[in-house]
Amino acid sequence: MDVSSIASLATSMAETGIKQEVGYAVLKKAQQMDGQVAAQLIDALPQPQRLPANLGNRINTTA
Repeated sequence: MDVSSIASLATSMAETGIKQEVGYAVLKKAQQMDGQVAAQLIDALPQPQRLPANLGNRINTTA
């Protein structure tokens, strides 16, 4: 191998590393945004209705 091919290989390896770091940063930001959107959707859900106290206390096992 001559010096120019070694330099070319080193440059391409460095560029690949930088591209991967940028890809991870973009992925992390997208996940943060997805989490924020999910939290907003959950907050937008209507509150459940208050049911009478006697509901949900017994299970009918003779179905």
